[in-house]
Amino acid sequence: MKKTYVLDTNVLLTDSSSIFAFEENDLIIPMAVLEELDRHKSRQDEVGKNARQVSRTLDDMRHKGNSLINGVDLPNGGKLKITSIDSEILKNVPIELRSDKVDNLIIAFMLQFSKIDSNVILVSKDINVRIKCDALGIKCEDYLKMRVSVEEQKFYRGVEIVEVDETLIDQYYQNGSLELPPEVFEERKLYPNQIIVLKKTKDGQTGKSAIAKFTGKNNVIIPIEKIESVFGLKPRNKEQSFSLDLLFDNNIKLLTLVGPSGTGKTSLALAAALEQLKGIGPQQTAKYEKLVVTRPVQPVGKEIGFLPGTLAEKMEPWIAPIRDNLNFLVNNKRTVPKPRKNFSGDGGKPIRDDGIYLSMLQERGLIEIEAITFIRGRSIPNSFIIIDEAQNLTMHELKTIVTRVGEGTKIVLTGDIEQIDNVYVDAYTNGLTYAVEKFKDYDISGHVTLIKGERSALATLASKIL
Repeated sequence: MKKTYVLDTNVLLTDSSSIFAFEENDLIIPMAVLEELDRHKSRQDEVGKNARQVSRTLDDMRHKGNSLINGVDLPNGGKLKITSIDSEILKNVPIELRSDKVDNLIIAFMLQFSKIDSNVILVSKDINVRIKCDALGIKCEDYLKMRVSVEEQKFYRGVEIVEVDETLIDQYYQNGSLELPPEVFEERKLYPNQIIVLKKTKDGQTGKSAIAKFTGKNNVIIPIEKIESVFGLKPRNKEQSFSLDLLFDNNIKLLTLVGPSGTGKTSLALAAALEQLKGIGPQQTAKYEKLVVTRPVQPVGKEIGFLPGTLAEKMEPWIAPIRDNLNFLVNNKRTVPKPRKNFSGDGGKPIRDDGIYLSMLQERGLIEIEAITFIRGRSIPNSFIIIDEAQNLTMHELKTIVTRVGEGTKIVLTGDIEQIDNVYVDAYTNGLTYAVEKFKDYDISGHVTLIKGERSALATLASKIL
């Protein structure tokens, strides 16, 4: 049955093409929504871009079809109308909603229109709007098109446990590879570069097991590369070992590492990058010309206002966590630190010159640390790129970044989808989750979900109970 959907402003600001996402159904955009779009159009971020794009789309439709007040035809068969609110309806809404707040005006519009068409549905990404609508008996839904999964538990984890006959585990160890039997794929779907844990369970007791990587070709699994140490860091759990295997796999051009704070995502990525960086890492592993590290400029908590100084000085608070990790790695790797001169009380013992060596590597162009804001327009070949805190990226920002990758470049996205500071995305619509789900079918990518915290016992406990 054909339905009529009313679009809230946040739907249009989230997805400028949402007008064409409702198949053959009719759409209504309240005049109050257009006023709110007008207030956002001057913004220099993705929200402003979407506001301007929606306005252009509506203007094009106005020229090609009838008046928007009478309705213009949509490509899928529905009609789109712009409708205003009858001032008389405001006298009949609950007293709490009698204000010029846009959300309340839209709800008042729904109260008015639902008397004409009982099948009308408001689409809003605002939770409070949906709650108010439910309290007033108004049909309201979330906009789900941009969600990559319906439930968080169904997110791709990058690791799959497969129970097989004990003889197959023996065969895997003997041959160094194994073609999985067809019945394995009847129960589940496996993805290229997915980590496979082979297990033999009998009478409730766990027997033999093996760890492998699914190649995605001919249903074959192969051993993961066991890396004991990388740039002074040793893997502390199996997920970190999985991550290192994929970080050093030349065939994987995009890798996503997801996990709670303290699981070692950023440290492992940086250590693997330095190990493979020409001029820093060993000759047998060095293959990249430079390391590019960046992160979204997204504050935690309240804004601190404009920062003084040059671009580098303004960026220092945002890149400080990355600089801390790099300082630790490069100074920990150096075997002969320079002594600090004219320092009384040190007994002549060598003290590491924190920051000096890293600054030197930056001056030589081997390491770039910059804001994600300035990556548009670049083409970055033969590099190792790390995007930290990628859960704060929108889908559009993710596309902008990944399309900057040139030949011979590897890009690693790290983040924790439970710690999102960007108010315009959530666990289902952020760029990191989007990358994990969209790239999982391709052998050019890999993914690992890290579980165990290794920063400290306190940090691990805090991530669980706070």
